[in-house]
Amino acid sequence: MSTPTKPKLRLGVNIDHVATVRNARGSAYPDPLRAALLAEAAGADGITAHLREDRRHIRDADIEALAEGLAVPLNFECAATPEMQAIALRHRPHAVCLVPERREERTTEGGLDVAGDQNRLTMFITPLREAGCRVSMFIGHEPRQIEASARIGAAVVELHTGHYCDLHAEGRFAERDAELAALAKGARFAHSLGLEVHAGHGLTFETVGPIAALPEVRELNIGHFLIGEAIFMGLGPAIAEMRAQMDAARGFS
Repeated sequence: MSTPTKPKLRLGVNIDHVATVRNARGSAYPDPLRAALLAEAAGADGITAHLREDRRHIRDADIEALAEGLAVPLNFECAATPEMQAIALRHRPHAVCLVPERREERTTEGGLDVAGDQNRLTMFITPLREAGCRVSMFIGHEPRQIEASARIGAAVVELHTGHYCDLHAEGRFAERDAELAALAKGARFAHSLGLEVHAGHGLTFETVGPIAALPEVRELNIGHFLIGEAIFMGLGPAIAEMRAQMDAARGFS
């Protein structure tokens, strides 16, 4: 057996798109809580759910059910709005991850502009921190965004891996490698400022290894790909395979 060289990574499973399938028919199934419990049983270290302002997938009742029904931590993703702050303070999830949100987007398209909104975000996260929530900023790898996240008092930054994954899918490997190098540099910088480093968005079996290998990264949050693979191989086996890929990248076998 090989000797691990880095701490074992945590895996957060995003169950948003179980709700997307449910909402397509306006029915009560598939149930996001059931998927979350299956993920938990399969070894997920946490569950992520994004309550969007337009409620296109996760709904308020889902957050309530997840907050009450999970044994693993809930990572509540939301925009930095008064409505979402009130919901977070009511449920007091383990973590609150602030993300940018535009109604016309299909999915989160980039990182939050923390540097351009420092004063408001500082005031926004203060009551969340006082309530015991770990506050995370979903950002790009730019140093100014990382510095601003540390300055306002966030505990965590989650680096957006979507562009890296897109470049891989498009076969633009030189650009992909440059983006990976920038993510690695950003992870090192964030760690040097005392921030815990997470990463996520668009990760697949093909792309997860190099991100999982970054020594400063402590957690990956993966959703859409795992829910898609669950159609073909089941949610438990998909999570197990993702976990195996992550562990191999960290030197575990």
